[in-house]
Amino acid sequence: MDKKEKTAGESRLSRFFKGVKTEFHKIIWPDRDTLLKQLLAVLCVTAVVAILIAIIDFGAQNLIDWLTTVGAA
Repeated sequence: MDKKEKTAGESRLSRFFKGVKTEFHKIIWPDRDTLLKQLLAVLCVTAVVAILIAIIDFGAQNLIDWLTTVGAA
């Protein structure tokens, strides 16, 4: 098929959006219960990782402060 045949029927942009629409119809969307469970899991993991990062940051800052005071004294 050459370019003239493709452009005669529809543009590349309209074919792209038709393809996007077709792919969206293939998606299996989660039900409400599954969505809430996954949301809760993501929020819990995010909170735990945030706490771990805060602890590591606090410890590293105290270590750096201690090292700088040892060198200055």
